[in-house]
Amino acid sequence: MNALKLDMVQYDCPYIRTTREHDVAFHTQHWDFNQADRTLETRLLAIGENPEELHGALETLNGYEMLRGYELLSRKQNTALIRSRIDETDAMQTIRKNDGYVTGPFVIRNGSEIWNVGFDRARSAEDALSELDGSNEFTIRGDDSVHIDDFFDILQNVESLGAMLRALQNLTDRERETLEAAVEKGYFSTPRGATLDDVAGEFDISKMGASKNLRRSQRKVLRRVIRVMNDVEAQMELQDETSDGQ
Repeated sequence: MNALKLDMVQYDCPYIRTTREHDVAFHTQHWDFNQADRTLETRLLAIGENPEELHGALETLNGYEMLRGYELLSRKQNTALIRSRIDETDAMQTIRKNDGYVTGPFVIRNGSEIWNVGFDRARSAEDALSELDGSNEFTIRGDDSVHIDDFFDILQNVESLGAMLRALQNLTDRERETLEAAVEKGYFSTPRGATLDDVAGEFDISKMGASKNLRRSQRKVLRRVIRVMNDVEAQMELQDETSDGQ
């Protein structure tokens, strides 16, 4: 599989155009293409710099002609979940015409969009990039092409990886923020780049409070890491037994 990460500028995409006018970002992992009317339905998480920016962005987005449908599903402060439907863009048509497919989430901010797309054949990827170059601006951020054996390994362990992501989502905001601050400041480095007092000072809390947040976050993450490691090891042993029996 030829997997590419593209930083794409589409002049006909209403989401990208909205991020040029407002300090807002769109994130989406679910999309569905309708062959009959050539539209893309997407559920997006919109995050504004503040509630006012989010409000302005949603109003701007809803006013574009290419937007064929719009529904606000939920909203809290500077974050909203929306379902929208847009006409097929030029770049989207090019990817699909060359047998391309989406392999990861879309992230749209600052007038461009990160695309994670895949192609079964290298020639298809080359043809798509050649056509995209004629009418769109893009930068290849990464080429994550994988061998077919590696691809099967990913598919076999996707459930374990999903469990890992769910564990991270179970962290409270404060636990996640404390863990991130500790890593960024070098608390876990050798030699240690920051003390527990430094981490606590980041949130204006006591040293004991910071320690509790760190212990809780580490416990949740490490428990899931151990389970994933055991699942992967069991899967590898099963594969070895299957290979020996053939």
